[in-house]
Amino acid sequence: MGTAGGTSARIGVDIGGTFTDLVLSTADGRSLFRKLSSTPERPELAVIDGIGQILARAGLDTGAVGEVLHGTTVGSNTLLQKVGAATGLITTRGFRDVLEIGRVRTPDMFDLGWDKPEPLVRRRWRREVDERIAADGTVLRPIDPAEVMAVAGDLADAGVQSIAICFLNSYRNPVNELAAEAAVREALPDVAVTASVSVLAEIREYERTSTAVVNAYVLPAMRGYLRRLEAGLREIGIAAPLLVSDSNGGLAAAETAREKPVFFVSSGRSAGVCGAARLGRAADRPDLIIFDMGGTTASASLVHQGEISRASEYEFRAGISTPSRFIKAGGYMMRVPTVDVAEVGGGGGSIAWIDDGGLLSVGPLSAGADPGPACYGIGGDRPTVTDANVVLGYLPPALAGGDLPLDVERARAVIARDLATPLGLSVEQAAHGVRQVVNATMARAIRAVTVERGVDPREFALAAFGGSGPVHACELAASLDITRILLPAMPGVFTAVGMLTGDVERHFLAALPGLLDDLSAEAALTVLADLRRRAAAALQDEGFGPERTEFRFALDLRFEGQDSELPIALAEEPAAFSTDDLRVRFLEDYGRKYGYASADAVEVVNLRLLARGIQPHKLDFRSLAGAAAGAEGNEAGERQIYFGPSEGWLPAPVVGRAALGDAAVGPLVVESPDSTIVLPPGARLRPDDFGNLLVDLEAAS
Repeated sequence: MGTAGGTSARIGVDIGGTFTDLVLSTADGRSLFRKLSSTPERPELAVIDGIGQILARAGLDTGAVGEVLHGTTVGSNTLLQKVGAATGLITTRGFRDVLEIGRVRTPDMFDLGWDKPEPLVRRRWRREVDERIAADGTVLRPIDPAEVMAVAGDLADAGVQSIAICFLNSYRNPVNELAAEAAVREALPDVAVTASVSVLAEIREYERTSTAVVNAYVLPAMRGYLRRLEAGLREIGIAAPLLVSDSNGGLAAAETAREKPVFFVSSGRSAGVCGAARLGRAADRPDLIIFDMGGTTASASLVHQGEISRASEYEFRAGISTPSRFIKAGGYMMRVPTVDVAEVGGGGGSIAWIDDGGLLSVGPLSAGADPGPACYGIGGDRPTVTDANVVLGYLPPALAGGDLPLDVERARAVIARDLATPLGLSVEQAAHGVRQVVNATMARAIRAVTVERGVDPREFALAAFGGSGPVHACELAASLDITRILLPAMPGVFTAVGMLTGDVERHFLAALPGLLDDLSAEAALTVLADLRRRAAAALQDEGFGPERTEFRFALDLRFEGQDSELPIALAEEPAAFSTDDLRVRFLEDYGRKYGYASADAVEVVNLRLLARGIQPHKLDFRSLAGAAAGAEGNEAGERQIYFGPSEGWLPAPVVGRAALGDAAVGPLVVESPDSTIVLPPGARLRPDDFGNLLVDLEAAS
């Protein structure tokens, strides 16, 4: 297998709970994709296998690969399954119980049965040392390295594999914390160590402690996985850099992900949002509700006027994870930059069951890739959303380009046994009920990022992707009175596409506590220049010179006495600070988000820097139009589909995406190896110049 004319290629890889998706983009404008079953026990095996398959299809050898871009669920799965490292915590005397005290609040003040998440560090593995830094950074009591070594030795003897270190006020002066880190590394070279200032040099003791502990908890798993993946890539002859997608939708070197995995817990998911936002801007559709439904979860995010909704923190929890400025304390706090995403446990593999009250429920437990839905025929024996879709005719006879045949009769059997018979329904009624329940669950995620933020979803288009997204998009949009839907080219692998449109990102922060009126412009500019130097050096190490770097600064501001802040953007090259201008823009932003503003004094908290290394060969969305048109689907024909009690079973033409004309009217099924699009009766569909399919539901209403 030779390299066609020396063609270079970039490969985006996204690992999901059910499938691993790969997209290859070449310098000459070709785009190809591959979808194969994930290997949950050893996720890297599916990645290596998939890369070999997609290179063979492209007619390229491994030497043609210039970059591998990767989104991984290792961090999130480690937290979800509670299989992280045995973790210890070394902290300032008197602060042993910060993790348990948390924010002294509950996510729902009326839920008397709520249980606080169990800390990731057992209390007996939280140890104190005698040190103290004052609030202004003065060293009141220096660290004793011998004491730290003794404490660390005790933890290691108890079986601890990873240690987090978080001292009071180390964000103002890290000298004691860094000395303790050095002492632990010297005493225990085989134990993973995380100093809080290396991941979050910011005020707030609980948030900093929690972020450092999460990093320590997932660090060995992420480090081991990435090392195995890099070794596997080398074994098949790929020496290209491995970049990992972070929770903010950017890319970073694998070395960074190995040491700071807390920034990558939501790796991959955010890349799809950022890719959809870039696609929307390119296609002149700046207002989008992003809906991504995979095999395990579904998520929603908002893009308004081309800008992605972002957050500076989030809490990881099982089940429903709904971002909110008002509801806190439901999970494990990570104060890291992230795309603001509402996520629910509702994917194609989500298991349907009957609760103790006799009601039909779906998720959050998923069949995943192993044992998978019952219709896969590989061991799954419980009904899932995919099984319901198979029974109702929404899915083709085989998935993943024909590699995964579906057993309709097996799906009918498990739905009849576990749902239809106990509920006194027909198999079709039970399967339709599963779709209704999961659609209602996913609608909650969309409302969380729209209605609950004072945004009318009817004014936006729904951009739907993921392997299951296009199967549910029309019905879900109709339930929210959304009439416009955008289905991108290669929707089933679009998260991997999003990675190919991203840039390398590095985040830097410096504390600047004090009143805005007292802000010293000279001191602030000095801190800003220092952050810029550090960022430029970090990007230079990754191969990005001054001509390919971009810096975005922001000040975190809040009203005096508040506990949370808003980032207010600064000019890329700020030469001065106007406190009056900053106050006005803060009040405007605060009013937009919370509906009111105050006359209170304004405080400065932090100066932030987002440094970007601009990728020179990002994927061109127009190239996707040809890739989508060239995708082979199942053989054209007709399929009976159940469109609900009012419509019943209707015959729907089935066409491959390559055979789709300029416009079409539902009922219609459009198939490609990565996903299936189901158009209800009366809905209209047309393609655009970027390979998107645009759906208008007004005619169907």
